[in-house]
Amino acid sequence: MALSEIDRELLDDCLARKGQSWEKFVDRFMGLVIHVINHTAQSRSIRLTREDRDDLAGEVFLAVIRDDFAILRRFRGDSSLATYLTVISRRVVVRELLKRKSAARLADNNMAAASDPSANGEDRIDDREQVERLLEELDGSEERVVRMYHLDGKSYQEISQAIGVPENSIGPTLTRARRKMRLFSAG
Repeated sequence: MALSEIDRELLDDCLARKGQSWEKFVDRFMGLVIHVINHTAQSRSIRLTREDRDDLAGEVFLAVIRDDFAILRRFRGDSSLATYLTVISRRVVVRELLKRKSAARLADNNMAAASDPSANGEDRIDDREQVERLLEELDGSEERVVRMYHLDGKSYQEISQAIGVPENSIGPTLTRARRKMRLFSAG
């Protein structure tokens, strides 16, 4: 589905910073963003509170306006604006959920370490060694993308610039690599 005239006008008005255009944009796409948040959390078996949902929606819209609407400026109109925003929303939500999961895991590890003085990080080293073994099973470009995204915490844009591939190819590369790593770890 191509970009509708209504969405084109709304997009142009937002980029031109016309009065009330951002509010209209948020009103138009808030339901979509909330749906993406709910679906993404549900597919990952994560329970969200209303505050979590609000925070995640805020993160999505912050991503949209960051760097003078850079995300909207990159939109080429090859799809509907709703489809484009669905992809953007999902990426932001997944990234935020992973950050929260990592922070919670870090807090749990710190609490466990505090309650167990004999804990010295050997488990973390074992996990890292297992990850390194799984990475060795991937081809060079997949290994670099997985390492940069999961271990170095780089964004799709940073990875794209570092290895010289289109930003929209990073997600599919990660998906393929994760699938392979699951097969290797199960085998």
